[in-house]
Amino acid sequence: MVPRSIPPRREQRGRQFSNMAYLKSDAEIRVKKLKKVINYHRYLYHVLDQQEISDAALDSLKHELKKLEDKHPGLITLDSPTQRIGGKPLESFKKTSHRAPMLSLEDIFEEQEFFDWLERLAKIIAKENLLGGLASKYGKPALFAEKKYDGLALSLFYKNGVLKKAATRGDGETGEDVTQNAKTIEAIPLRLEIMSKLDVDEKKTETAVKTAVKSGVLEVRGEVLISKKEFARINQEQKKQGGQVYANPRNLAAGSIRQLNSGITASRKLDFIAYDLIADLGQKKHSEEHKILSAFGFKTDSEAKIFEQPEQVFALRKKTEEERDKLLYEIDGLVVAIDDNILFKKLGVIGKAPRAAVAFKFSPLETTTKVRDIIIQVGRTGVLTPVAILEPIKIGGATVSRATLHNEDEIRRLELKIYDTVIVGRAGDVIPDIKKTLKDLRNGQEKNFKMPKKCPVCGQPVRREESGAIHRCENKKCPARSLRQLYYFVSKQGFDIDGVGPKIIDALFARGLIQDAADLFSLKEGDLAPLERFAEKSAQNIVKSIALRKEVAFARFIRSLGILNVGEETARDLADYFGSLKKLEKAGCQELEKIPNIGKAVSQSIYDWFRDPYRRKFLKKLLKNVRIKNVKEGKSGKFKGLIFVLTGTLESLSRDEAKAKIRKLSGNVSEIVSKKTDYVIIGKEPGSKLAKAEKLGKRVIIESEFLKMIKDM
Repeated sequence: MVPRSIPPRREQRGRQFSNMAYLKSDAEIRVKKLKKVINYHRYLYHVLDQQEISDAALDSLKHELKKLEDKHPGLITLDSPTQRIGGKPLESFKKTSHRAPMLSLEDIFEEQEFFDWLERLAKIIAKENLLGGLASKYGKPALFAEKKYDGLALSLFYKNGVLKKAATRGDGETGEDVTQNAKTIEAIPLRLEIMSKLDVDEKKTETAVKTAVKSGVLEVRGEVLISKKEFARINQEQKKQGGQVYANPRNLAAGSIRQLNSGITASRKLDFIAYDLIADLGQKKHSEEHKILSAFGFKTDSEAKIFEQPEQVFALRKKTEEERDKLLYEIDGLVVAIDDNILFKKLGVIGKAPRAAVAFKFSPLETTTKVRDIIIQVGRTGVLTPVAILEPIKIGGATVSRATLHNEDEIRRLELKIYDTVIVGRAGDVIPDIKKTLKDLRNGQEKNFKMPKKCPVCGQPVRREESGAIHRCENKKCPARSLRQLYYFVSKQGFDIDGVGPKIIDALFARGLIQDAADLFSLKEGDLAPLERFAEKSAQNIVKSIALRKEVAFARFIRSLGILNVGEETARDLADYFGSLKKLEKAGCQELEKIPNIGKAVSQSIYDWFRDPYRRKFLKKLLKNVRIKNVKEGKSGKFKGLIFVLTGTLESLSRDEAKAKIRKLSGNVSEIVSKKTDYVIIGKEPGSKLAKAEKLGKRVIIESEFLKMIKDM
């Protein structure tokens, strides 16, 4: 150790400090301070989503702590940050009994079921005279509602503030000791400290909490989770390596916490959200327990609230279900409980579930039903798509009676027959589809399905393409093809004609007022007025909306034509490259393939479209009433020849705004990362494109870097 009377030279202080040969007493003080600082920054990062120092700086502190503990093994404690990963892989998990049973919850799905639950509680409360002075101002006990995270329940046992044991739920009475793995989860404190202000009703509770941290025994229960982003990353890696692909984040979280090798658990970046405190610290309400858990440095549901009336709970459930897809973690509903702990205990347990709490679940994203029939839908490009007609079911909050079957190969994969019982799934706004056929439930009345050889709409022959999966109606004048093309033409992806949707198109088509999109632009108010449900005002509005779209940008015009494999980005690329419709019409496949992100299949479909006699006739008819606006968007050539890909959510501008700025500088935007990509711009929660960019060695930039690049616009 350098004598204190002779300070080291300034330029050497930093290097000598980290390598100092501490006396044991000095080392002990330093270790305690390091642990406290590291735990504080763990709390900031993993609980509050804040960061005061860089990852590298925090790693440096951990490294110093590890070196000190290596030199002075007697200073190693169970709550040290260095003990999160350690020890050789376990041979098996030991069984461990819970101090208090980990109960399950009764599931309810409908608002009426919620009212029924409250009514049952009211009868018990009245009969046993349990309420006393516990009623809210509405004469009913207050309710506490929090998100029901879809993970693995875990119990954490602390003694004198130090984590001693972590156990899975198991059968509720006995679980498995997974302490070694739980320590790898940064969101779980190894030592409890009061990290924030205690907001509890009584001073004695605050005193009891502080005492428990130093010398008490308490248990914290919560959910082990894995984020949707991390779930996608791990599954992608598993696919590459030919390993197990997990069905959902819950299964992955459960599999990760039960790894015999804690190093594997650590690599999975698990998280933990606390929801229950098993300890008598004088708290009278469950909502107070959430405050105590937050003060201890645990994550809790920040949107959990006390409610006085059921309708308030319904509003929260609806809001949460609508935002469900945007959340970091999977949730499947709310947990609603009587907030008062005394009343909660008095109401008791029935079976393995407490009477005073329920899992108020969202409408399921998967459920079972029967296939009544399989019909064929003919799309705008003539593709025949089989659609299952289902016995109506509620799924994802909506009644469903149809599910797409995609193509003949999918029916074969599912081994599906008419009248089969199936599992139907739906995610967000995606069209429901059939996940699995339950063949064991067949009774012999099921019927095989075969794809038709003739179009069910026009009766013309159907061609099966070389891939075998796609069947297509060859009749370009097929009414079904015309209708679907019209729907697309007027939609936001096409000309974006306000107020003109499928119902209006159906009415116009059925009366013979239009045969194709070009006919829309010659409609007059008098043509629409005689139609049922068309008042004079609506007829005026429709004609006005159509007239407003008689002038259109070249890129939108191209996209609206419905050319196979040509979407928004390809349409823009074509518009920027050719500059006029005449040049695009004359282009051969070789010239088309010179454009970034246009390969042989896309170039061939563009080439074929402009040489088809039926489509050329339609184009000529359309151009009589529609004018294409000037096409070149690029004013500055700063990004000329560069291809950008965007992934994740940008904070300062929307993705469309970012694309517009790139194009204004003559850059190109692509939806896929390829060898031709120049820059990949990443925002929050980037998807698989980031991994692809890193694999190909492409330049990855964050939002602030991109903003600097366009600063002079």
